[in-house]
Amino acid sequence: MRTRDPLDIPGPLGSRGRHRRRSWLRRAFAPLRLMLADLLSRLLDLAAASALLLLLSPLLALRAALSLFQARRLFDAEPLVGRLRAPFERLRFAGRGPLRGLAVWLNVLRGDMAVVGPRALVETEAARVPVGDLVRFAVRPGLISPFSLRKQVGIAHAGESALDREFVYAQSLRGDVGLAARSMITGVLGGGEQPKEMPPVLNFFGVPVVNTSMAQAVDWLIDASAPGAAPSQLAFVNPDCLNIAWSNEPYRQALVRAQRVLPDGIGIHIGCRMLGQALRENVNGTDMFPLLCEAAAGAGRSIYLLGARPGIAAAAAESMRRRYPSLRIAGTRDGYFDADTQAAVIKAVNDSGADILLVAFGAPRQDLWIAEHRDALAPRVCFGVGGLFDFYSGRIARAPVWMREIGLEWLYRLLQEPGRMWRRYVVGNPLFLFRVWRQVMRPERFALAAATGAAQAGASDGPCLPAAPGTRGCGS
Repeated sequence: MRTRDPLDIPGPLGSRGRHRRRSWLRRAFAPLRLMLADLLSRLLDLAAASALLLLLSPLLALRAALSLFQARRLFDAEPLVGRLRAPFERLRFAGRGPLRGLAVWLNVLRGDMAVVGPRALVETEAARVPVGDLVRFAVRPGLISPFSLRKQVGIAHAGESALDREFVYAQSLRGDVGLAARSMITGVLGGGEQPKEMPPVLNFFGVPVVNTSMAQAVDWLIDASAPGAAPSQLAFVNPDCLNIAWSNEPYRQALVRAQRVLPDGIGIHIGCRMLGQALRENVNGTDMFPLLCEAAAGAGRSIYLLGARPGIAAAAAESMRRRYPSLRIAGTRDGYFDADTQAAVIKAVNDSGADILLVAFGAPRQDLWIAEHRDALAPRVCFGVGGLFDFYSGRIARAPVWMREIGLEWLYRLLQEPGRMWRRYVVGNPLFLFRVWRQVMRPERFALAAATGAAQAGASDGPCLPAAPGTRGCGS
């Protein structure tokens, strides 16, 4: 057995000749490996385009005849920017009617586009791509892009340029096939054409939910936590929360009176489609937390983390401090306290000088607790975050990205804790969709009071409470 030389230096500086030769061989053959990977990807694109065009050739012939009859030409062409910023024209059958988009497979066949890649840009969009993200032009634009996939389920929070850059650096044949497969699943989930209506306030069972983007929600939080701002309560709702609000009137009233209620989860996305409306984004607290911490660090806001098991809030705070060194964590405290120590906990929160309070007691307790003590709490914005601290402390692993991209994060949570989560998801999700269907059938029963919608949009703070199911509402 070879003994280690005590003079060996760990790492590349101490590598022996054999290790250096391996490293040199890897670098020498890297261009060849990349070229072969690109060639294989191109061959698969050719095979997919050829097979699809051959399979659909009767339909393509009919579509071509219709285009010639309607427009006296076969194609309309849209000038776009492709690989290495070379211009190309994306084809679409001319005229009106269905199947016009099938002509784009001719672009794939001749190499203008790939099945998977960054979205093809017009020249004005290409000119605005940041210098650090120009790597996106190293690959062919795709029919399916990572941004479009995540946008379908409302989780494209990182922005298109960042997702494109990440895609190019991590691109692999396996990744491309997975992205294409996930896109088909989300396409079915999305139900085809996007609904035209995207109202500023969504209505679920009389609870007004602000239809906003993640960036707008974070901006609102920073503005609402500024010195001198009026006290605000924020809440997130998923199907489980709305099921609870269906029968728990105090909780429903707490949600109605909150300054903002935000949509969380794929179930809300499906519910919106049942209502014939479009959800702007899935604005969940788990994705928001690091974005809020980054924005708070830049704006000089301080955050207090209250709730979860002993040590969990502190671990989550330390995780964010490492990621954003300038972030001010005013304090942390677990959620295990009783009525006798409640006043001391509120005093500790207030004495910390925190601008924003995150409460992790679980729904509905966290929102009811904030509503009850909102006047006694000094932080300008308070909101419940459920199990968020567990994720960022590392106690519970979050679903992998590919499961989130197809709307199956709930399934991952169910597999993690089946004994605790089965009722929420196996029973609760179908029940939520059934109740949305009931609202579709009788929308007048769940109408929002006008003042409530105005309050959620930021115009008022004193809404009239809409009627709970089976009760008489304002003005009845």
